[in-house]
Amino acid sequence: MIIENDKVVQFKYKLSDTQENVLETSDDKVPMAYLHGHNNILSGLEKAMEGKQVGDNFSVTLSPQDAYGEIQPNAEQRVPVKHLQGAKKWKKGMIAVVNTEQGRRQVTVTKVGKFMVTVDFNHPFAGKELTFDVDIVDVRDATNEEIAHGHAHGVGGHQH
Repeated sequence: MIIENDKVVQFKYKLSDTQENVLETSDDKVPMAYLHGHNNILSGLEKAMEGKQVGDNFSVTLSPQDAYGEIQPNAEQRVPVKHLQGAKKWKKGMIAVVNTEQGRRQVTVTKVGKFMVTVDFNHPFAGKELTFDVDIVDVRDATNEEIAHGHAHGVGGHQH
């Protein structure tokens, strides 16, 4: 089955920077699942998936615009320490998760105070050229419910 709109795709990946440092990998995890054509993954990665099928392995290098975007100046904000999720004690450079009006966001801690921290809302991979090594594990037709909801359900996808 070919990857096209309204197909649920499961894949494993390795994400590297331009110096070939591995930033993320899904090797030990359940394959990631997404609904193709519904903007569930990075635009450049979704374009590279188009037309592929189960068993295909490929690499694609994405510019910042096709990945996590360019670094936005003035993206720092002071927030109460109690809003940071992911650790008990915070240090400069650590990645935290905060709930925003746009949903959960990863932020980078830039300054730590007793009650307040300064965080950078740019994604930690913003401004970076990234290479994805991808292994397509499964492709199937999406259910009517998945299409209506705009995302994949079940293992590796969204759990209701």
